[in-house]
Amino acid sequence: MGGLSRREFLARSAALAAAAGLAPELLAPELALPAFDRRGTVTTLDQTILHGAVVQGRYRSLTTGPGEPYVVRFDVLRAAADPARAQRRRSLLYLGHLSDLHVIDAQSPGRIEPMIVQDHSAWASAFHPQDPLSPHTTAAMVSAFSDARYSPLTGVPMGAAVVTGDSADMHSMLELRWYIDLLDGLAIDPATGGREFQGVQAWPEAVWAYRPGDPAGGDFGDYGFPRLPTLLADVIAAEVHSPGLPSPWYAVYGNHDVLLLGTFGLTPSLRSLAVGSQKSYSMATTSLAALNGYAASGSALQQVLDSVRLALGGPGMRPVAANPERRLFEQREFMSEHFRTETSPGPVGHGFTQHNLDSGETWWSADLSPFVRALGLDTCNAVAGPDGAVPDSQFQWLRAELERATQEKKLVLVLSHHNSLTLENAAVRPGHDEVLHHAEEVVDLLLQHPVAIAWLNGHTHLNQILAHTSSTGGFWEITTASCIDFPQQQQVVEIVDNRDGTLSLFTTVLDHASPAVPGTSGASIDLAARARELAANDWAENPSMRRGSPLDRNTELLLRAPFDLAAITDAALEAQRMTERTRILVHESRNAG
Repeated sequence: MGGLSRREFLARSAALAAAAGLAPELLAPELALPAFDRRGTVTTLDQTILHGAVVQGRYRSLTTGPGEPYVVRFDVLRAAADPARAQRRRSLLYLGHLSDLHVIDAQSPGRIEPMIVQDHSAWASAFHPQDPLSPHTTAAMVSAFSDARYSPLTGVPMGAAVVTGDSADMHSMLELRWYIDLLDGLAIDPATGGREFQGVQAWPEAVWAYRPGDPAGGDFGDYGFPRLPTLLADVIAAEVHSPGLPSPWYAVYGNHDVLLLGTFGLTPSLRSLAVGSQKSYSMATTSLAALNGYAASGSALQQVLDSVRLALGGPGMRPVAANPERRLFEQREFMSEHFRTETSPGPVGHGFTQHNLDSGETWWSADLSPFVRALGLDTCNAVAGPDGAVPDSQFQWLRAELERATQEKKLVLVLSHHNSLTLENAAVRPGHDEVLHHAEEVVDLLLQHPVAIAWLNGHTHLNQILAHTSSTGGFWEITTASCIDFPQQQQVVEIVDNRDGTLSLFTTVLDHASPAVPGTSGASIDLAARARELAANDWAENPSMRRGSPLDRNTELLLRAPFDLAAITDAALEAQRMTERTRILVHESRNAG
């Protein structure tokens, strides 16, 4: 199959140049460059970051190790692959996959860190030593995607990126805006309470926390966590800058975007706490202030009294600067804020549409390319609990969308926060009888529709790839790690036509764009590196386990093509590449200024 004719190429170049505001005589030569000329991004194919030597106590540094080549997996194809496929293959779509960013305002009174006093292992998600560094980590991860804007395999431009939930860690409007702005390429100011850090990690009373100014006297100090006297000042000293994602990005809900700590419903007490001027550092005070609103006997008068008491403070609380931007957002606001966004990289809404805002439906369909469609699910249970389920109305929508994609011959990527190991939440509100569908039913539905080639998700903060098969084929479930827990990695995924009736999905793990060994400059890139090192020393978990095995990291995942891919012409793919390449040039131009 031939590509575009010279006349078609020049006409399309001129149209793209006009739409992007670029000079046609400069754009056309760039678009004519072979894709392979643009490879060369450093990824985990070239270098890995691993635990290094013990520094003090049990605290370990990080070091670099050799890269990891692609591991070929035949679990779904269940047949030998043609070794000559590498010479024939063509890329259909190269995309980024982000999940569990957990952008955190660590100074917020609504961040109830003392919950971990009772059991660090049960409440690890409530507090991490690296919490104040999460905006810097997210910015460094966005930089990694910007650096990887061309495929390390084929050199094609990144065509889309997807975010599979848990973006705003503590349900704060400020965290929600930070996440959107960092992905859009805007700067954010982490000094939410002024130019002096106000939070448990700066307070000597919070001996249970990692206090970088003086960690002695608590578990973190005993473990060997370092004394870093300027760390908290460095965190809020300057704006955090991000290059923005290089391609259009799309988002779905995570349980942290629906419930407090991804587990609890929001009460008037919690809402007052979040925007108030008193922050708790003790478990007893946190329980009283934050959890009292869950009492069944809580009257309207009691709620008012709770709010007054929170404003006045008392034992176990310290005054902080109140910030109204920390308010806890409503569920529908998560969608509406995605319309307050930059038009480049876009799209406005990031998957959500006006129909979503009007109807309250929190799931969507969008074409990532002319040949690949994303179905964004909301698997969060808004009643209680961290794990998920799919309500029947959404399940029936998913069935209809899969049937439509089959008729239209679209390859489908299903996106959700929860994976097949965490889709068993059965919580329902009294009087609500809508059926909830769980993992086995969702997997079975996808197996009935071979156009569903992959299910991308997160939630468990680890790299994991599962094969789901039937007698006629199957699909791949791809779970990426998080930006808060070690190894603080995300991934890129490339869909490749092998031109022999099979597809390959290449997954490549990305480290964020910071060195393995943190520096001492206080710069954003060093703070991100420090966050990764702190995360690597979480003794309540097994940080190395979250990296996954070689079968879960850099892989080639083979499966049968669900229809004759010859219907996708080389000319159509060339036109798609031109559009994607133009977007990348706009991204590069903006960041060069």
